Amino acid sequence: MDVNINVLPEAIAIVRVENSRQILSRLSDLFASVYGLDATAVLEGLEQREALGSTGFGRGAAIPHCRLSTVSRPTLAVLKLEAPVDFKAADAVPVTLAFGLVSPENAGATHLHALAALSRLMRDDGMMNALGEAPDAEAIYALLTNQFLERDAA
Repeated sequence: MDVNINVLPEAIAIVRVENSRQILSRLSDLFASVYGLDATAVLEGLEQREALGSTGFGRGAAIPHCRLSTVSRPTLAVLKLEAPVDFKAADAVPVTLAFGLVSPENAGATHLHALAALSRLMRDDGMMNALGEAPDAEAIYALLTNQFLERDAA
């Protein structure tokens, strides 16, 4: 399965935030500054999805996501948190990695495939450990792009 997720190195940041609201806000800001999306629209989309139930995946990761008409393919922004933040995940483990995903508005299957690819990544103990130990955004980008390229080639 080809999962064509758009991720740029500038869309990865290591940040200190205090709560889940700040995570969503920082992700929205990254989507705006890197991909030219409307930060308010992204934030509203992420908040609306979060209101349906936490996107805290578990294992220290969250996948806040939404759909917007202003993207042509699934687009990713990643935050590595300097300190864990409660994201109301089912396993109650605080989040240290947040993978923001914005997909095209009418891309139901594509959006689900992108979410599935991210969830596979998060179930991979080796990958989660490597991401947790990554010293900077460049290392995180290399890990993610290698992972998606390997999956795409398989």
